[in-house]
Amino acid sequence: MGEKIVQRIKTAEDKKIYIDHLLNDIETLELMLNKGLLAATPVHIGAEQEFCLVDDSWNPSDQGISVLKDIADDHFTSELNKYNLEVNLDPVKLEGTCFSEIHKQLNSLLSRAKDAAAKHRAKVILTGILPTITQKYLQYDYMTPVDRYQILNEAIRAIRKDDIELHIKGVDEVNLHHDTILYEGCNTSFQLHLQIDPEQFANTYNWAQAIAGPVLSICVNSPMLMGKELWEETRIALFTQSVDTRSSTFILNEKESRVHFGQDWVKGSVADYYKDAVINFRSLVTTTIEADSLSQFHKGEIPKLRALTLHNGTTYRWNRLCYGVTEGKPHVRIENRYLPSGPTTDDEIANMMFWVGLMQGRPKHLDDIHLKMDFKDAKSNFFSAARYGMSTQFYWEGKLISSKDLLLDHLLPMAFRGLYSMNVEPRDAEHYLSIIERRIRSHTGSRWMIHSFRKLRKEHRVPEALKILVATMYERQEKRYAVDAWQLARGDEYKTSKEELTVGDRMNTRIITAQDSDSAELVLRMMLWKNIHHAPILDDDLNLAGLLSWVDVEHFKNNPEEEPGSIREIMKTDLITATEDLPLEKARKMMKEHKIHCLPVVRGEKLVGIITSNDL
Repeated sequence: MGEKIVQRIKTAEDKKIYIDHLLNDIETLELMLNKGLLAATPVHIGAEQEFCLVDDSWNPSDQGISVLKDIADDHFTSELNKYNLEVNLDPVKLEGTCFSEIHKQLNSLLSRAKDAAAKHRAKVILTGILPTITQKYLQYDYMTPVDRYQILNEAIRAIRKDDIELHIKGVDEVNLHHDTILYEGCNTSFQLHLQIDPEQFANTYNWAQAIAGPVLSICVNSPMLMGKELWEETRIALFTQSVDTRSSTFILNEKESRVHFGQDWVKGSVADYYKDAVINFRSLVTTTIEADSLSQFHKGEIPKLRALTLHNGTTYRWNRLCYGVTEGKPHVRIENRYLPSGPTTDDEIANMMFWVGLMQGRPKHLDDIHLKMDFKDAKSNFFSAARYGMSTQFYWEGKLISSKDLLLDHLLPMAFRGLYSMNVEPRDAEHYLSIIERRIRSHTGSRWMIHSFRKLRKEHRVPEALKILVATMYERQEKRYAVDAWQLARGDEYKTSKEELTVGDRMNTRIITAQDSDSAELVLRMMLWKNIHHAPILDDDLNLAGLLSWVDVEHFKNNPEEEPGSIREIMKTDLITATEDLPLEKARKMMKEHKIHCLPVVRGEKLVGIITSNDL
């Protein structure tokens, strides 16, 4: 959100004070635009790198605040979840060797982060969504203890008045209810900033929208959440749903999700863009603002427009317009928020150069794109790219064209022209854009991750496969090979020690269950047909209520003339259960001590898996 100290808008007086500042900021911005005070040149670019911290077992590390203190560098800041941090790179002029300079600074700052993390037995991982995140790491305990995150969480829940629902369907499916915005913290991105000419705002912004889908398709790196294959860039769906303040799209509390692509091409000025944001989204938080922006402006000072910037920081367009002041000069820039972190810094700088090159290389015949392309085609292209990556077919210039053909034949040459027009060093352009070209001809980060995971699943349970996957990603990132050169995970990159193994590492989650109101005869026959030795029984609230075992099946098989009673009558209700984080050796001892062959695994009263003597 930018502001370090914020508070909820609780009273009518709070709201009036904040809204007064917000309206003054918009009026001030219009005055600045009319007087031509917003700088158009020289063009600056910048970036923000979000990254994950993992422990020795490749699970999320909770040492973010400690690592941040040890880094002791203002380039770094905390993020919503304890296992995420962010580094803000210095803006540079778009010219010469600017991209390799940004790359050098990025590697240098990440090296500092790695050194600080090592003191806390943690490692730095660049990935859009960390594969080893589970629900355990999305509880309040893992929210960074900074007031503004707690306040934002409370504000969003207060507007929504209900738990947040998460439902993403791809090859697999995730359907969850959660009571915090911590799922937003699963997303780590490499955010790009490009200063624009405010006089050309609408044309430039609409072009950014038009190219978003094709750019995203070759940069995808977040195909999984909690071991489920979802979208090629699952972040797009996950971020959208995790901070959605709407309980229903048909209740008009807000027009659209706070994370959104937009509803139409933009029209008008920079000020009109911000007016629309104020109209469509209520303010969530406020801060203490002593200086009035209008008064500052009339005194000849450059205002920071803090109220407007704060409001903008709680709405999340994938292409977001930002106001700022660099070297004493006010400007506006487009913030590209849809690109994921990783797989390597080389890949990220290549992504950045590709996007900036396209932004600067728009051909004349594609000026006024809003007159030549239906907005819903641009929006469809974006979400298709998020779902299908390089498998996407795009609507482009009135035709349906494959991602590969559009990127190679049209957009890469366009990016080269845009970079050369800004006097970017040709060797830099050729170096980084060749990474994009090789990736187009080989595989994206998402495809590598999916194929590696499927290979690992042939010999490993899901938790173990995910840890090996992260270990492999770390190994390849440290060697600094771009992802197009990555071979699939071998499987020997990590092995969980016996001491570290937990029930969650070995339990089965694909199990057949029944409810205590079901037909007992049918359930026993199902167990017989599938040779199932243990069937957990749930009550009407889907809480664990009992267990049927092979003893019940054999009795039924040997005495077919007996009419089985209700499940409630024959199931065992005096159950010994385990939790996911129970050490595996302890589970083994519990089974031996109680002379049983399985332990239902629960989270509270809910069944999440089962572990049997065979699994041990």
